[in-house]
Amino acid sequence: MELVCPAGNIEKLGYAYQYGADTAYIGLKKFSLRVKADNFYEDEYNQVVELKKRYPQKKLFCALNIAFHNQDIQLFMDNLNYFKEYPIDAFIIQDLGMVDIIQKNFPNAHLHLSTQASCMNKQAVKMYGRLGFKRVVLGRETSLKEIREIKDANPDIELECFAHGAMCIAYSGRCLLSAYLTGRSAQSGFCSHTCRWDYDIGLSKEYSNLFSGEKLSFSEAKALAESGKLLLQEHKRPGEFFPAFEGEDFTAILSSKDLCMIENLKEMKDAGVDAIKIEGRMKSIYYVALVTRAYRKALDALENKITLEEATPFIKSLYEVPHRECTTGFYFNRAHADETTVGASDSPYELAGTIGNQFSKEEEDKVFNNAQNAEKERIKELESMHPKMRENVEKDLLLHPEKNIKYAKKIPGYNLYQYSSLNKTDTGTTLELISPDILSEKLEGSDYVFINPKNGILLDWVNPDHDCAIYTPRKINNGTLVRTFDKNYKEGTVRYTGR
Repeated sequence: MELVCPAGNIEKLGYAYQYGADTAYIGLKKFSLRVKADNFYEDEYNQVVELKKRYPQKKLFCALNIAFHNQDIQLFMDNLNYFKEYPIDAFIIQDLGMVDIIQKNFPNAHLHLSTQASCMNKQAVKMYGRLGFKRVVLGRETSLKEIREIKDANPDIELECFAHGAMCIAYSGRCLLSAYLTGRSAQSGFCSHTCRWDYDIGLSKEYSNLFSGEKLSFSEAKALAESGKLLLQEHKRPGEFFPAFEGEDFTAILSSKDLCMIENLKEMKDAGVDAIKIEGRMKSIYYVALVTRAYRKALDALENKITLEEATPFIKSLYEVPHRECTTGFYFNRAHADETTVGASDSPYELAGTIGNQFSKEEEDKVFNNAQNAEKERIKELESMHPKMRENVEKDLLLHPEKNIKYAKKIPGYNLYQYSSLNKTDTGTTLELISPDILSEKLEGSDYVFINPKNGILLDWVNPDHDCAIYTPRKINNGTLVRTFDKNYKEGTVRYTGR
């Protein structure tokens, strides 16, 4: 099965490819249902073209899955020449009005039907095939049994199904709650994830005297839940009430569990699934890399490229990324999809940074020469001071050693790498290195230093605003992720981390 992974920006696209995706899907400008993802713009197509050259066997899909208004179609037409710069292998659409436009202007790109179209039966798949669609991303409400029936009836149409990620409580993701509460339409890519907010539940004043407040019997509780008299109130919107109705097998306006099918890939393959899809264009590099890697190893084990024993540690690492409780969705039993959870997600780790290219000998020499020159200038500055002033400066440095400027020295056997800091990290913190084929390796605080590559000064800590390189005896590949353990994490307890 093909592994299709999310890429919300150019950096995530590179990590998706490097960590094992066969295909990555992106959004362009305003035509994606994830407009809050960075998406792709300006001249980034040049970098995408270079990535495709580096990974010639990998594919690139473009999600144009919004519901198009007339002005949206005109805007798309106005940007045609720009979109043609991208090496797109397929467009993912839900709006049939885009079929002729894509076929005429992108004759070499395939048409894929978005899951937003809610295609869930063999006759619909057959119809979309006649319209020119090569692949259908089935509606998430489709069971494995139904997928097998669809594939048997349409052997020439590729079937793609979501295997991992956040699920929307609304039917096929077509939710109006975000638009109603915030004015941000989910169908135009602006979903505010309103279902995951915090709500209080209670009775309106006119019904508050119906129950004494004592513990209700099952029949009383059922009657109340089905009465339509219960109200929801969002914490930050006091006074705005929404009726909550408990149906036979659902409760409205609640947060669904995350989908996770990594233990059931064989069942998906046996059902006729051609490609599995990971949700998450708005997720972090850490999420994209580790989830992609876990599913890559699981698929490789399924295809006997590696042993299950080799794959298992990587599969288990899937739960080291922020996630909610998991479910198998509609695949086995629709009751599993009705299970809900709290809206927060959590992880025992924080992404500290990423490793880039190793400095060449010439680049490294320049860094240490800069350090040597800066140290000489500092000594010269001190020597030129009035003796009394110099004495005061030196006393102050003894009292406050953190003010001492430390300059990098070349160490035999050490290597210098580009380092992009993503969170504040103190020098001396134990780091963990993550790469496509290395589960994790500890880098003790005594085995590295952070250096400002522009002036050669040693850094006591780094954050995203710092120019930084990491100097270590460890051999590290470009694209390695660096994480640290979150000291506030408590196993078994999901912390509230906001919306």
